Amino acid sequence: MKKSAARLGIGGPVGSGKTALLECLVPLLIKEGLEVAIVTNDLLTTEDADRLKNKGILPPERIIGVETGSCPHTAIREDPSMNLLAIQDLEILYPQLDLIAIESGGDNLASTFSYDLVDAYIFVLDVGAGDDIPRKNGPGFVQSDLAVINKIDIAPYVGADLELIRREAPLYRQGKAIAYTNCKTGEGLDSVMRFILEKLLFVS
Repeated sequence: MKKSAARLGIGGPVGSGKTALLECLVPLLIKEGLEVAIVTNDLLTTEDADRLKNKGILPPERIIGVETGSCPHTAIREDPSMNLLAIQDLEILYPQLDLIAIESGGDNLASTFSYDLVDAYIFVLDVGAGDDIPRKNGPGFVQSDLAVINKIDIAPYVGADLELIRREAPLYRQGKAIAYTNCKTGEGLDSVMRFILEKLLFVS
């Protein structure tokens, strides 16, 4: 009997680049021969799901948009039942799935995933939020299995000191994995892929 698909949470504030990261990762995962599906969370729309469907990175049936109708963190932490139902539907339709990504609606630094919902989760920040963001010590950033510092290319244009972020982020992460990414060029995506393959899917 086939095991359930691995579940990867992707959270972070509005505009940090969660959906863009998925747009980059899914084709790379497919190249590795993996079967992937996505569940997105939005408050009262299916905007992120529609965007991913329009990009054509997966057959549209493999992307489910969940309208949470409440604070985004509720559906990924306190009461993940809506997401669990969406995952169940995908696994029934596609029993061969290796990975289901669950993208949270944009939330603040306190957003974390319940491990009843996911096996591991990524928290995405972008440098446009400021180079003091690691020092704010938000639970999402500190506790996530992988922290992604995204949009590193814009640091000079928003007055953010990327080297300061690189020095301080590991102090607050206390040894947990960090990736620094630019989705436009693909820089740093190898680190995210390595995390997914080795730590979540156990593919060496």
